[in-house]
Amino acid sequence: MNSLNKLFSALALGGMVAMSSVTFAQDEAEAAAAAPPPPDPREVAAENLNQLLEFVKQGAVTEQSEARAREQRFQAAKNDQERLLNEAEAERTREERRSAQLEEQFNNNELLVAEKQEQLRERLGALTELFGHLTAASGDLKANLDVSLVSAEYPNRGEFLQELIDKMSTSDRLPSIEEIERVWYEMLREITETGKVVAFNTEVATPSGERAARNVVRIGAFNVIDTEGNYLKYENGNLSVLPRQPAGQYTGWASSLANSSSGMQQFGIDPTGPTGGSFLAAIIDSPTLEERWHQGGYVGYAITAVGIFALLLAVFRLLVLTGVSAKVSKQLKSDKAMDNNPLGRVLKIHEDNPSMDLETLELKMSEGVMRETPKLESGLTLLKIIAAVAPLMGLLGTVTGMIITFQAITIFGAGDPKAMAGGISGALITTVLGLLVAIPTVLLHTIVNGRAQRILHVLNEQATGIVAEHSESANR
Repeated sequence: MNSLNKLFSALALGGMVAMSSVTFAQDEAEAAAAAPPPPDPREVAAENLNQLLEFVKQGAVTEQSEARAREQRFQAAKNDQERLLNEAEAERTREERRSAQLEEQFNNNELLVAEKQEQLRERLGALTELFGHLTAASGDLKANLDVSLVSAEYPNRGEFLQELIDKMSTSDRLPSIEEIERVWYEMLREITETGKVVAFNTEVATPSGERAARNVVRIGAFNVIDTEGNYLKYENGNLSVLPRQPAGQYTGWASSLANSSSGMQQFGIDPTGPTGGSFLAAIIDSPTLEERWHQGGYVGYAITAVGIFALLLAVFRLLVLTGVSAKVSKQLKSDKAMDNNPLGRVLKIHEDNPSMDLETLELKMSEGVMRETPKLESGLTLLKIIAAVAPLMGLLGTVTGMIITFQAITIFGAGDPKAMAGGISGALITTVLGLLVAIPTVLLHTIVNGRAQRILHVLNEQATGIVAEHSESANR
């Protein structure tokens, strides 16, 4: 009985608790409906266990709702993919049928094209060979016109030929009689203009890149010059002044021709023409004397300095000896010895010692001549040394230049003979400079030495004569 009473008491108590819980839950539901929506439990921290439990419950409900939404989206995408797959398979089937139709139509068109081409060949007959020659001639003519100087006066002549070549390259278009006649006309015009000297105005580019209208003169198909005598080059349909003009009289001839109105004029024509221009290029690339001198480098500069010194020394000694020779000639005509010349100083020895014995006088006179000899021969030894050293300096420069050239060949190879020849040519410049200094120096040494020896010969002759007269007077 006690047990049953306790059981009924517990059930009654549980029912009361449940009723109170339901009542409490209803009150909470009504409060929640009236209150604003609860905050996201993932963003608000729980203050107690009940609030934490409520947050967990709300999170589980939210996740279940999101999961159901995702499942619905996945199912919709799956249904859409199946629809797209069905549509793609249907499209592929249609395209396969269309491909088969197009392939059959292509084969039929190939047969039709072959048939039409055969008909075209039959109807053309001998014209096929004619059009082939016409195409080849048009191509050659276009290549010539693109680089011809005549095109500087008559531009855009090659465009017509290119259109004609494109037309004849197709099998469904034929050239007209007018087009064929124009090809013949362009050939005749090119031949005719080759023999004319024509002046016209066109745009010319300077080496700095500036473009301006100028009056130019075209000499056939060989050269084009402006009124200042500058040679022009024609490239890519444009005229421009050559950065480096030919040296010598060529620019003067060009200026005279450009500014003349009639008559015969001398002019330097490049026979290789605008397609090559190798002759004019060779003249332009030829270094001037100053450029060749600079190729000698430091050794060449040293040889030049030595040569200038030798020249100045020889001229100075020649002037001095010329003055001395004039004074000696004047002394020969005078009866009294003068101190302003070597001969006078030698004769004065006899005048100051008229009673000197023969042997002493002879020794005194020889001493006087020997005293004057170094003054007269001053600088001759130095000129002789310079004449011998200058070629050796040139050889030194050549050897060092060859060493540098062969070092460059070792590094870069001998694939460019022009560069190798330029290096060897530069190395030989010092040898040329050495010879150019040595040869004139030898000649100047000979002239100066001859002038000095003539004066010494006069001194020896007069000294010997005085000794002989003294000896004759002593014997009487």
